[in-house]
Amino acid sequence: MKMQVAALRHRPESEDCYLVSQEDMKLRLHTGKDVKAVYVYYGDIYEPLTELKRAEMALAGHGQVNDYWEATVTMPNHRCRYLFEVVGQDGEKVIYGDRGIRKDEQESYDDPSNYIKLPYFHLIDMTKTPDWVKSTVWYQIFPERFANGDKTNDPAGVKPWKPDDKPGRDDYYGGDLQGVLDHLDYLQKLGVNGLYFCPIFKAASNHKYNTTDYLEVDPEFGDKALFAKLVNEAHKRGMKVMLDAVFNHIGDTSLQWQDVVANGEKSRFKDWFHINHFPVEPYDPKDPSYETFAFEKHMPKLNTANPEVVDYLLTIATYWIKEFDIDAWRLDVADEVDHRFWRKFRDAVTAIKPDFYILGESWHASQPWLNGDEFSGTMNYPFTGQIGDHFLKGVQDAKTMTELLTDQLFLYREQTNSAMLNVLDSHDTPRIKTVAKGDEDKALQALAFTFVQTGSPCIYYGTEMGMSGGEDPDCRKPMDWSQDGSPVWQAVHEIIQFRRDHWETLSQAATWLEVTKAGLIHVVRNGHEKIEAWFNTTGKTVSLGTEAALSRGYQGGELANKGYVFELK
Repeated sequence: MKMQVAALRHRPESEDCYLVSQEDMKLRLHTGKDVKAVYVYYGDIYEPLTELKRAEMALAGHGQVNDYWEATVTMPNHRCRYLFEVVGQDGEKVIYGDRGIRKDEQESYDDPSNYIKLPYFHLIDMTKTPDWVKSTVWYQIFPERFANGDKTNDPAGVKPWKPDDKPGRDDYYGGDLQGVLDHLDYLQKLGVNGLYFCPIFKAASNHKYNTTDYLEVDPEFGDKALFAKLVNEAHKRGMKVMLDAVFNHIGDTSLQWQDVVANGEKSRFKDWFHINHFPVEPYDPKDPSYETFAFEKHMPKLNTANPEVVDYLLTIATYWIKEFDIDAWRLDVADEVDHRFWRKFRDAVTAIKPDFYILGESWHASQPWLNGDEFSGTMNYPFTGQIGDHFLKGVQDAKTMTELLTDQLFLYREQTNSAMLNVLDSHDTPRIKTVAKGDEDKALQALAFTFVQTGSPCIYYGTEMGMSGGEDPDCRKPMDWSQDGSPVWQAVHEIIQFRRDHWETLSQAATWLEVTKAGLIHVVRNGHEKIEAWFNTTGKTVSLGTEAALSRGYQGGELANKGYVFELK
């Protein structure tokens, strides 16, 4: 079959061509699955073409329709020109460069215009993500449902703390920051070293995503002195702290929005929002008087093109770093805010803490936000969604999953992949045990698979307790503290510990995903050390001779269905 040259793709100065150091550049080429070999010709843009070097590129992954090839080239003079030589399985050879596809003729190599050029490697433009994130296992806390440590700040009508209760959207159970502080030793015992808090700011709800005042801790959770103590105690235990904030919209009980409601066009805050017509109330979703998050009238959308709004939000973003030494922001609905604002945001927070972690919420491919000048990473739902479709739901076969996961990895630079947040469930999704229809073995297998992927893994509170729950608000039940130390808890703890012990390889090494002839999912992470893992989703026991460093359902060289085994080499 003739090679499909239309499948060849490379984009300069992107995830296909990026710096990994001042002198080293990673190059990638996308091809069809009919390519036998790829070579890159490269050299200094000011040296003769006769001085070019030729390097064979490695096959780095099989996607759904593409193969991916990689090579790292070193350029001491910090500039480069290059082109690709592609050899098809049919023996055909073509040249791919700046002017497109050319015949394999000497004049194609001799023409300087065919070469893609990077005139200079600017280190300031290199995508950088915080090193500490690579060794972090996050634990997401929904404060109102984690633990009630101080009953004196309970809101009126608080419900009894029953983990099997069915929460209503407006129910309160009394969880607070004191409850988190009281359980820091528990979290340390579990093994996590990053605390990801859903919003703690003053708001007229239990979830706090409709913020009233970003500069105040909600009294139902405690106060600033308590939060400062919590951060200090977490840091003493080697735990990082990430706060969640919504800069896309504000709560309708906020001072700014209430001024618009009261004064209409005369309000000094009218340009803080996207207003279509006055009066703003009553709100009609069929003819909205103002822009909102979705069609939620209680969440008017902020105008982040307004300099006053920018100054206000950047004041908030920097305040919690300066005053409380937080380590990260998780940014809700981040993809609905303009790119210009996020660039200013990044500059502001990293000016205070250069290794600050910026995590954007996005449920889709996010290359525009992940070029090094906005977010460090995003909520990696497109990646982990593939895991859930296979391991938990059984709606996708193993081969398709490994191919789609490979496609996801090649959307981003390796620095970015190491800073993505890998979550299987959260406050916005059903819990993994419920998605797995109550099958704890499936849930643990999916979790183990996630923890051997690149990126920063996250546990949603209660997953280690085997908690269940459907769509929001059912996924926000009160924490079940009775399962501390249970077999499920122990299995999760062991997975976390393995990740913590081998983070140098698991967070950033090359990832190879495949399905063996016997149907096992095989993961190879080859970096600081070599780690191999196998996962059995075949429905039957499969023979596998290996030395287990961590396993579940593996005994006597037999890997049971829904089991996994990790090996160190």
